[in-house]
Amino acid sequence: MDDGAGGEMETYTTYEEYLDSQVTETDMFFLESEDLARQLVELGYRGSGDTLKREEFEARKRALRERSSQKTNVPKQLSSMGKDISDSPLLQALQAREELVRNGKLTTIIFIRDRNAKGQEVSGYIDYALRLKTENFEPYFEKRKKIMPKPSDLSYFNWETQTSTSNSTPNFQVIADNETGLLFKNKRDRKVINVDPTAKTPGDNSTRTEIKTTEYLQAVLYDHMTRRKS
Repeated sequence: MDDGAGGEMETYTTYEEYLDSQVTETDMFFLESEDLARQLVELGYRGSGDTLKREEFEARKRALRERSSQKTNVPKQLSSMGKDISDSPLLQALQAREELVRNGKLTTIIFIRDRNAKGQEVSGYIDYALRLKTENFEPYFEKRKKIMPKPSDLSYFNWETQTSTSNSTPNFQVIADNETGLLFKNKRDRKVINVDPTAKTPGDNSTRTEIKTTEYLQAVLYDHMTRRKS
């Protein structure tokens, strides 16, 4: 198993976090022990079955650090740099967060409700970090494209066709089947973000910011400051 697992290696600070990422809610329900669940993943009885041993994990982490240190002198161009977005409150808010999200100090979920090209009302929750990593965001900051939810995002709903999808990402696990509505669990610190607008707070280390804009029917940002385990 090469850089499929290696590609996500930078997501995990410790070997325990790597094991935790393969522990399911069902495992925790039946096992009721985080340590036991980790041991079963390490032994290959849970998760993908191709779990890295601690020594392999540490070796890959060292390789990533060495590779990263070689790139430190190469500044990364921000997609929002030099763009005129003075008339877009949402783009201004995303610009203010771009560097923090790119370097992993902040995770942001973008909620958008608007009409698609067919005039249908759609809404969805977007993992900003994942979109930045997998898409060229300059056309958005240049206002040549609108930020719209897709069926591949964290959550997507078409109000006309009643089509809905949800997908976990490297940063968030979707918890859809519960009484309080849609929840997102941050995979790094395992804190839960409650996106219910009637909730007093979205959760620990999380904030909800409603964007006043005429570009979309509704736009909300959920920011979560991750605290790495020492």
